[in-house]
Amino acid sequence: MDKQQIIAELSYKAVRSSGAGGQNVNKVSSKVVLSFNMMQSTALTAEEKLLVAENLKSRLTVDGILILNCDEDRSQIRNKDIVTKRFLNLIADALFVPKERKATRVPKSVIRKRIKDKKSTSEIKKNRKKPEL
Repeated sequence: MDKQQIIAELSYKAVRSSGAGGQNVNKVSSKVVLSFNMMQSTALTAEEKLLVAENLKSRLTVDGILILNCDEDRSQIRNKDIVTKRFLNLIADALFVPKERKATRVPKSVIRKRIKDKKSTSEIKKNRKKPEL
C-alpha cells in the first residue's frame, strides 16, 4: 500500500457543517467529506482490494466507494487532515491479516499437576468431616 498514491486518489468536498457556530456556520463550509473509489484505485492490488472490500463491506456503497465525514473542527484544513488520518488508519486496519493460530497439545506435566492438585484438594475436604466411629 503506497500512502502517497492513495492520498492522490482521494477526493474531498467541503459542505456546510451543522450544529453550533452562530451566524458563521451559514457562511463557511468547514465540514469535509472524503470519498475513495476503491474499485478503480490503482494504489491497491487486486488482493488488497478484496481484503478491504471484505473487511469494510458495511461502510462501502454499492459502487464500492468509501465515504467519510469530518466536522469536528471549525477549520476546513484541520478537518481535512483529521479525515485523511482516519481514512489511512481505516485502510491499514482493513489490510491487517492476523497470524494463523497453531493448535498446541497440553503437556503431560500440566495434566499430572492438575490431577495432583485435585487429589490434594479432595483430601483436604475429606479431612474436614467428622470421623466416623
